[in-house]
Amino acid sequence: MKKVFLSSLLMLALSVSFVSCRDAEDKSKDAMEEAGDAMEEAGDKMEEVGDDIKDGAEEAADDVEDAMDDAGDAIEDAVDDN
Repeated sequence: MKKVFLSSLLMLALSVSFVSCRDAEDKSKDAMEEAGDAMEEAGDKMEEVGDDIKDGAEEAADDVEDAMDDAGDAIEDAVDDN
């Protein structure tokens, strides 16, 4: 009787552990997919930020070029006036 009970208990423990491992494997696959999606989304956001920075730098360079042209014109006008 004791062996039957212990055998049944062992079978129950093994079946629960294998089912638990299968569930854990499914959960880890889901977590990996979610992590991959999050990384892809983060990459897209970083690309957008990079594009914004590039656009801002180009605008700043254009503004500096315009300011230098205006300063050069002002200097030329001042020289012509004297």
